[in-house]
Amino acid sequence: MAAYTCNTCGMSVGSMTCGHCDKELIHDTITTGSGAEVAVSRCPDGHGKVKSPMCCGNDMTCQIGGAD
Repeated sequence: MAAYTCNTCGMSVGSMTCGHCDKELIHDTITTGSGAEVAVSRCPDGHGKVKSPMCCGNDMTCQIGGAD
């Protein structure tokens, strides 16, 4: 299970699921047109992706290893 954690206050978010297939979203990144890397959570079946959670005005981080 991917767990996102706020590096400022320690808040944590557990699993998020796709509304179409109910599968757990997978942590991933995308690169914007300007070259910035953005954290996203995506459906493993390709139903889409959302920007990963924010807390205290910053993106929450996710450890890739063990996230599955």
